Amino acid sequence: MKKSLLSAVILCVVAGVVVAATHLRAASSGSSTTEVKIDNFSFNPPALKVKTGTTIHWTNRDDMPHNVVAEDKTFRSKVMDTDEQFSFTFDKPGTYSYFCGLHPRMRATITVE
Repeated sequence: MKKSLLSAVILCVVAGVVVAATHLRAASSGSSTTEVKIDNFSFNPPALKVKTGTTIHWTNRDDMPHNVVAEDKTFRSKVMDTDEQFSFTFDKPGTYSYFCGLHPRMRATITVE
């Protein structure tokens, strides 16, 4: 009983160290993630300002399929059904305008500094 309790405590400590090291590595590399929700035929938020190295995760929360298409063809997702995701890491500064290829009136921008 004492050995299994000790093993469980050691496992929890090791897991905590691994999680902390992962967060420190992400913070020191300057990488981060930002979420964009697709819902009610819109991207939310419609305009973002992020640092170089940021990964954007788009999640379709709408009950209609959508995709994400950069005007300059930098990125393009597949058509996403409800709760599907697409991610892209922005490695270069600039302003990226994008839209839904299925519903072109859905538009947004990401400014990378």
